Amino acid sequence: MRMMLLTAGTRGDVEPFAALARHATSRGHEVRLALPDDADAPEGTDTVVLGLDAQRVLALAGRSPWALAHHVHAEVRPAMRRMLAGAVRETVAFDPDVVVHHPLILTAPMVAAALGVPRVLVEFAPVATPSERFPAAGGPTATRDLGARNRSTYAVPRAAARFFDGDVARAAAELPSGRRPDGRQPSRATLMAVSPTLLPRPDDWPERVHQTGAWYDQAPAASPDRAVSDFLGAGPCVVASFGSMATGDAAARGGAIVAAARTLGLRVLLVTGWGGLALPAECRGPDVLAVRSVPFDAVLPAATLVVHHGGAGTSHAVARAGVPAVVVPVTADQPFWAAQLHRQGVAAAPVPLRRLSADTLVPAMRDAMGRRERAAEVGRRVRQEHGVQRALEVLESL
Repeated sequence: MRMMLLTAGTRGDVEPFAALARHATSRGHEVRLALPDDADAPEGTDTVVLGLDAQRVLALAGRSPWALAHHVHAEVRPAMRRMLAGAVRETVAFDPDVVVHHPLILTAPMVAAALGVPRVLVEFAPVATPSERFPAAGGPTATRDLGARNRSTYAVPRAAARFFDGDVARAAAELPSGRRPDGRQPSRATLMAVSPTLLPRPDDWPERVHQTGAWYDQAPAASPDRAVSDFLGAGPCVVASFGSMATGDAAARGGAIVAAARTLGLRVLLVTGWGGLALPAECRGPDVLAVRSVPFDAVLPAATLVVHHGGAGTSHAVARAGVPAVVVPVTADQPFWAAQLHRQGVAAAPVPLRRLSADTLVPAMRDAMGRRERAAEVGRRVRQEHGVQRALEVLESL
């Protein structure tokens, strides 16, 4: 098959698609992967970029309504316009047998319909597939069970998508016909790349929804550098990462984590990412190591606990490592995963970002360390889920 894979977003949105691309290529399929401009292109994979710098789009300067409106106008809308048109242009050029896409690629239904090929939606959290059993992961009620009204919360992500309807219509100029097809082609299947151990499948998802488990490479993880390996081997350690969540005072967050860990006699590996965390000068010492990034699959199993923001990719990586967590959700689907990890017994009760301090982290860390046995049990189960293989089997069966 000729598979066009389209994704947008941060590391947690790109790495699963890269894993699927590598696995499909190894099985003899022709694969092209379209991704954000600032993403690390996987070696040995045919890739193209979509004109979207995810880090720049997420780098909101200021928190006022005016700052947000300016950022949307100056950065978000132009980037989305380029990405949506680029997705159409690159898909038409590749002429695929199937289009597999992230929910943010809003032009995927249009280009698949124009080319007369099936499309498959990918979700890393339930945002487009309604259920009465839990609310939409990205909505304002993501942590509250509204019973029969849960299904109505999925209108929030749909409404957000409609904000870009005009940009989708403009992107039709990239189609062979130059115009948007009539109607909307339903997806042939949905690949829910979510662990059933962390989120058991609800009984009201349709059959075309395939809950595959998380997507990640089965090959051995890359080894961390010597400094990280030596630090992890020197004693009990907290690994802290806020990924791309650079909003607010990164140094204050880093300082709070270090202070709380020291209270409990733990050392800290601070993963600064895109600026989500920073190490204040006054917190430096031999018990703290700050690095920009690490291979999670190699590093997390050595941690005593992990403090993280609750993104889908990080949540699954921590669960797979069998390590308990303290989750400090910031935005999007993170409150959903923070609550879900706590329900599954592998994380302390979420710590709201506005209340993050050493005083709130110390009891949360103590709570998390008491969950090591449950976290190890969940980790064993998650590691038995071969999500990327299952996803490819679904695609091959279309």
